[in-house]
Amino acid sequence: MNRTRFHSFHVKLGARMIEFFGWEMPVEYRGIIDEHLAVRNRAGLFDVGHMGEVHVSGPQALAFLQYLTPNDVARLEPGKVQYTALTTPRGTFVDDLLIYRLEPELFLLVINASNTDKDYEWLAGHASSFGVRLENLSRSYSQLALQGPAAERILQPLTDIPLREMKTFTALRGRVAGKDCLVSRTGYTGEDGFEIYTREDDPAPVWQELMSGGAGEGMQPVGLGARDTLRLEAKLMLYGNDIDETTSVLEADLKWIVKFKKGDFLGREALLRQEEEGLARKIAGFELLDRGIARPHYPVFFRGNKVGEVCSGTFSPLLKKSIGLVYLPLELTAPGTEFEVGIRDHRARAKVVPTPFYKRPAA
Repeated sequence: MNRTRFHSFHVKLGARMIEFFGWEMPVEYRGIIDEHLAVRNRAGLFDVGHMGEVHVSGPQALAFLQYLTPNDVARLEPGKVQYTALTTPRGTFVDDLLIYRLEPELFLLVINASNTDKDYEWLAGHASSFGVRLENLSRSYSQLALQGPAAERILQPLTDIPLREMKTFTALRGRVAGKDCLVSRTGYTGEDGFEIYTREDDPAPVWQELMSGGAGEGMQPVGLGARDTLRLEAKLMLYGNDIDETTSVLEADLKWIVKFKKGDFLGREALLRQEEEGLARKIAGFELLDRGIARPHYPVFFRGNKVGEVCSGTFSPLLKKSIGLVYLPLELTAPGTEFEVGIRDHRARAKVVPTPFYKRPAA
């Protein structure tokens, strides 16, 4: 299996390691609940070195990305970051991703580990019509995510980057623990925090100094288990669970990343048609009213008829209740609508609730 450059630290810390799309990754250290609450209340450090990184450069790099994604890449100035998607002609997801504009003609795409090869092939398959250069640099990048209310206090002593001046979805280059890094104010937890990228051959000091500096703040290393519960509380999509090539951007309640007025893009006509005709279904958040945990793929019933399957589901460590996401017929997506989830040999009552399930308090 592939291993990140921080693998030895996880082993020394006694992490439970699992195979994750060809990578050996930590799923938990001290326990998912403890790690989850550490991020919500203090801070957590994630190794996300398995993510994919692709550089897109050249005089037509902007036009290329404008065509392949529904969001308006032209709004990005150097140092800005954007959440968006690679869309099919049907307006469904090849993947969701972050686009960083590093320079006027240089963009960094951060893509899901499970889709790295597929996404690169998708990009390469459309590149011949544009003056662009593609580089899959996933193996040369290391990435850490420092998330939680104490993230800025932990990171600032280790970097020359003025973190307080950074707004959400911005990125700056600088030094972290003596290493050349790109730092963005982004994350996948619903908390304030930073994602730290480096192409240094030995990024170990970044992990070591963050762990040392975070000890006094109660920071913990965090595995994939809590990463999943955190992102679900914040209603952040997970490819393969909540979005894929069968779900459209509008059905996924991500209309805010679709900018029809920017001009043509792959999937535009299908999404316009879907908006004009009206959605037949849409993703909705729910909580269980009965005991149990709604796991992915559990069937969902309304008045005895199966109407869908759970996309993502877990017990929320913060909210102390079982929550999940499901695609429902549009008429069933209003908050308060009740339905049932099939859990093993019984059906548990559930109801649609507003999302996100959790939103961090205003500073």
